[in-house]
Amino acid sequence: MGLHTASARRARWLPRALFPLAAMTASSFALAGAADVLSVDVRDRGGAFDFSVTIRSADTGWDYYCDRFELVAPDGRVLGTRVLLHPHVDEQPFTRSLSGVRIPDGVGAIEVRARMKPDGAGGSTVRLSWPPPR
Repeated sequence: MGLHTASARRARWLPRALFPLAAMTASSFALAGAADVLSVDVRDRGGAFDFSVTIRSADTGWDYYCDRFELVAPDGRVLGTRVLLHPHVDEQPFTRSLSGVRIPDGVGAIEVRARMKPDGAGGSTVRLSWPPPR
């Protein structure tokens, strides 16, 4: 009886416990953009930096796909752009790199954003404090 009672209690508790998680997951999808930057890895190469950027995008084919990501300073200057030459319909999320980027002195943050072809739609971005910790 104890095992059955514990299992029944767990069965009633589990759905209630998972509801907030399901609600957060559903709202995350509802807030997802056409091209979301999920993560960014930065490597210092002695004054130049390599950026590995992971993106999830709503690519449908050659007419609508994520065609670039950009590194943007707080004043709006584009510090680097990686052009993506083909859709990633069946490769989601995907990671691409931009190497040898020199960041000017005085830049205190970098926003990494992705864009869709043809309309420039984006989604969530990643903001990096700059310079990165050593």
